[in-house]
Amino acid sequence: MKNEEIQSFIYSLKQMLLNVEANSAKVQEDLEAEFQSLFSVLEELKDGMLMKIKQDRASRTYELQNQLAACTRALESSEELLETANQTLQAMDSEDFPQAAKQIKDGVTMAPAFRLSLKAKVSDNMSHLMVDFAQERQMLQALKFLPVPSAPVIDLAESLVADNCVTLVWRMPDEDSKIDHYVLEYRRTNFEGPPRLKEDQPWMVIEGIRQTEYTLTGLKFDMKYMNFRVKACNKAVAGEFSEPVTLETPAFMFRLDASTSHQNLRVDDLSVEWDAMGGKVQDIKAREKDGKGRTASPINSPARGTPSPKRMPSGRGGRDRFTAESYTVLGDTLIDGGEHYWEVRYEPDSKAFGVGVAYRSLGRFEQLGKTAASWCLHVNNWLQVSFMAKHANKVKVLDAPVPDCLGVHCDFHQGLLSFYNARTKQVLHTFKTRFTQPLLPAFTVWCGSFQVTTGLQVPSSVRCLQKRGSATSSSNTSLT
Repeated sequence: MKNEEIQSFIYSLKQMLLNVEANSAKVQEDLEAEFQSLFSVLEELKDGMLMKIKQDRASRTYELQNQLAACTRALESSEELLETANQTLQAMDSEDFPQAAKQIKDGVTMAPAFRLSLKAKVSDNMSHLMVDFAQERQMLQALKFLPVPSAPVIDLAESLVADNCVTLVWRMPDEDSKIDHYVLEYRRTNFEGPPRLKEDQPWMVIEGIRQTEYTLTGLKFDMKYMNFRVKACNKAVAGEFSEPVTLETPAFMFRLDASTSHQNLRVDDLSVEWDAMGGKVQDIKAREKDGKGRTASPINSPARGTPSPKRMPSGRGGRDRFTAESYTVLGDTLIDGGEHYWEVRYEPDSKAFGVGVAYRSLGRFEQLGKTAASWCLHVNNWLQVSFMAKHANKVKVLDAPVPDCLGVHCDFHQGLLSFYNARTKQVLHTFKTRFTQPLLPAFTVWCGSFQVTTGLQVPSSVRCLQKRGSATSSSNTSLT
């Protein structure tokens, strides 16, 4: 065994030698490429500056040569005038003198010498094109191999969990201008405190983050906490991960309790579809079991055999499911305090649909909203369209468009049950009451289907509406 260990170690050493050769060749090639890139930049910069000097020299030479030529021509013209003047003074004929003097005067007046500027148009000083690369030279002399970045520090005080989004903020312990990007990893967990080494959920990775903060949006908080860690990367190497942190992600998570559902409802996790043959299938199965009771689930309902990890006893056995015309199914998690929010999207072609809450004691024959044990919003598309709030067999018709997705907000202690357009957060109706028993999410559908979304936090807009008291609300007694 020892010989095998030594042989394995020898093999790993030989492999490391090969890796050293390969990796050193690669970094040497990369180094030469970086210097060549630097040389190219310097050469390009040099060529540009030389071109600027040449252009400036050509421009000044052109101006000075033109000015020199003009002065030369003016001087020649002046000498001709002087020669004419001397000849006139030497003339003996006094009669021709006035005419000659006038010509000389006109010639002097028009002479180029008197229209010339005796100041150079350009300067011969070229100092504005001089350079001083002392600072850049120091920077080049300070070039070193890229250091391994330090581990970032996550700022919990600045990080935020709200509206099913997580904004994580971090900082570097020391300023590092060589950071190219950051890598963020996160995972869900049900354990508070420092992340455990072994966890069922894998780390999810987000790369290429350029800033020192990042916001994860559209999350489903189906577990109690989330772990986060960040590492910094330069162009060569990644640093160590930050100390991982755990953030609480409070949200209302439940599943549909298939054991409570009407036989004509086919339940699949958080989806429900009305099945006209559901009851007949159950009757056949019951007969096949020789009268052992109707405890089998409707066909194609895998969720019925997988109870929710948060599921609380509903108090309903296999024979206590909803029946007759109560096409109802309940959630599996009790609401006995706090605020909770969930959404449901129903098929617009459903003939009837309802969403709300109910006491666990709701009778198997009782329909949502027709007893004092349930509150709901009900949509009826059969014969004529109606949209109403229902409780204790009292009805209030709602004057609002029927949205395809409804949001439900329950504040147990305040006795508030509000319904919203899940897209616009428009308040559709609010019940004000005093809940005397724990509640369960409740749903009903006839000739249609719906999909529930859980793991949602109470939206900030909903909290603001409730705090401002601007939500349109009515008490139970106002239902007529």
